Amino acid sequence: MTSTDDLLARHKAVLPSWMPLYYAEPLEIVSGSGRHVTCSDGRTYLDFFGGVLTTMVGYDIPEITEAVERQLRTGVAHTSTLYLIRAQVELAEKIARLSGIPDARVFFTNSGTEANEAALLMATNHRRSNQILAVRNSYHGRSYAAMGITGHRGWSSSSLNPLQVSWLHSGDRLRGLLSRLGSDEQVDAAVDDLREVLATQTAGDVAALIAEPVQGVGGFVAGPDGLFGALKKVLDETGILLISDEVQTGWGRTGEHFWGYQAHGVVPDLLTFAKGVGNGFALAGVVGRADVVNNVPAISFSTFGGNPISTAAGNAVVDYVLDNDLQGNAARVGAILRDDLQAQIGDNPIVGEIRGRGLMLAVEFVQPGTTVPDVPATVRVFEACRAGGLLVGKGGLYNNVIRMGPALTLTEEEAREALNILVNAIRETSAA
Repeated sequence: MTSTDDLLARHKAVLPSWMPLYYAEPLEIVSGSGRHVTCSDGRTYLDFFGGVLTTMVGYDIPEITEAVERQLRTGVAHTSTLYLIRAQVELAEKIARLSGIPDARVFFTNSGTEANEAALLMATNHRRSNQILAVRNSYHGRSYAAMGITGHRGWSSSSLNPLQVSWLHSGDRLRGLLSRLGSDEQVDAAVDDLREVLATQTAGDVAALIAEPVQGVGGFVAGPDGLFGALKKVLDETGILLISDEVQTGWGRTGEHFWGYQAHGVVPDLLTFAKGVGNGFALAGVVGRADVVNNVPAISFSTFGGNPISTAAGNAVVDYVLDNDLQGNAARVGAILRDDLQAQIGDNPIVGEIRGRGLMLAVEFVQPGTTVPDVPATVRVFEACRAGGLLVGKGGLYNNVIRMGPALTLTEEEAREALNILVNAIRETSAA
């Protein structure tokens, strides 16, 4: 028995059965450099999923390592938010400025799930209502309330929910009631849908709409540009807040914008962030209007959120993103990937759609000539990519989408290497 086999057996013996592992033969990643990881089998892979879009600037980045080591050398790894933390204040100042939200306040947490929970706490207190608008095919986390606003049955493990949730249509262009419409018509239909939901499914005093500019777990599905702006006009009529879940879309990943919401001509009342800002260190939070964030009527704090280690890393990450124009790199290299994918396999019979922005790209697989999801084909492509030396993600409502979220430092050469592996995997699968 190899060490990996032994580790897999030990994993199954002590960890929950509902916690999945990728690949028929799971991998143990033991080291990383740049955009590559090396596994316990001795093989090196080009990583196009980055720990679920989390290793945002790559592995073994000296500036981040040095920032964390500098803090560790002080001997202070933790104090809690009951004490002043210089790195936390500095990072909050940067995020408040970058958020685009006037007079913003920042509250740090450990994960995107916690960030969304905190945003819901703020919004429901501000509006004195437990009514929330959410979007079909969405994912917002694994906790009690976050799961309740997740519109994806595969991730909703309980029907119990502390909120009253009403559901809006997603921006899916491949299937669904709005998919057959053009962009302008889809926005108009979404506005009509919002008005009808407010009139028929709510008591009127709704707290907030929470939505992802690009649905992450949902398979990188996004509505037309301007959709959030059109919906916000309706929300503003009665003071309903807009929460933009930027856990996967933030920090320039979409290329065209620093935040996903900026494609919609609107500024949210609250914005949640996580994943990439820590580049692997546990760091997340909420940034929002001061009057909303401050409207929590009892004492609250975070034991570990925004701790000295994670915020030291976060400051280094944000500085690195800005100093090296990683948003521009995401736009440039992402366009190469998307355009070449479209040119090489856009007409392949098992490819239903190629979509995404910047370095947030997806390929959805269907049975030829239909929009029927083809999960077996997706699995074959997924495993063939691994065999070729490329690690990608999976997702989508029907688990028939290959997701790609590589580090924003990805080079053109690495993009073309990955493209070659993925295209060959798709062609081999289609010909089988």
